[in-house]
Amino acid sequence: MTPTSALHAPQLIANSEMLYLVWIPADKEAAAALVPDGLTPRTDGAVYMNQYLIRDAGQTSNGAEAVDGFGVYSLTYLGADLAGLDTEAGTPARWWTHYFNSSESMNRYAEERGVPASPGNTTLEADGGRIVATTSIDGRPVIRTTARFDDSLARGTGQLRYITRDPETQEFISGRYPFVMDSHGGFAVESLEFLDPSHDVYALRPADPLEVTFGFYSPDITFCYPGGEGPLGSFHGS
Repeated sequence: MTPTSALHAPQLIANSEMLYLVWIPADKEAAAALVPDGLTPRTDGAVYMNQYLIRDAGQTSNGAEAVDGFGVYSLTYLGADLAGLDTEAGTPARWWTHYFNSSESMNRYAEERGVPASPGNTTLEADGGRIVATTSIDGRPVIRTTARFDDSLARGTGQLRYITRDPETQEFISGRYPFVMDSHGGFAVESLEFLDPSHDVYALRPADPLEVTFGFYSPDITFCYPGGEGPLGSFHGS
């Protein structure tokens, strides 16, 4: 594949505002069907979503790039937790099923690395200890998350791990994404709405009653995108 992005991995993203959730889906079989052969969904069927914003191009390590800089952007991505590929700290590896980004150049960068990138817009509106995150595609809201939090902040560090597939070789690639963040205490999800049954992302809708197994709201998280890539099973991609 001929590269279409002038940027090289990894890229640093600083001071993002982020809402991250993991939950049990309503239809575990439909969610599991989005995971390709060669990877195994977790037995509990858990799926995840990240909704985040970059409000200034200077928050990215490519902010000064005249060509292919990510710029100001918003992103929602979703997928399935995987079995047997946890990080050393016990965080599950994850497979991307959907990726809705407002930045055309970032979509090109991600697509080259096997991410299912497509256009979309995300808003995060926090006020009075409550946050509402809305993901829209073609101007139509498809996902809305509402959560509450308090004023306390706690420092968190670690690595996330996402598995992609090389677009040329179809080889699975493991990516390590280190992060440092401050997250609000008192976090609790009030609702998670999938608003468009006609969109294929609806396969990941939550069970009723809602069962969130992990989540946080961070007003300030810094991470690499992507970092530490290597073939699945290699030392770098273990």
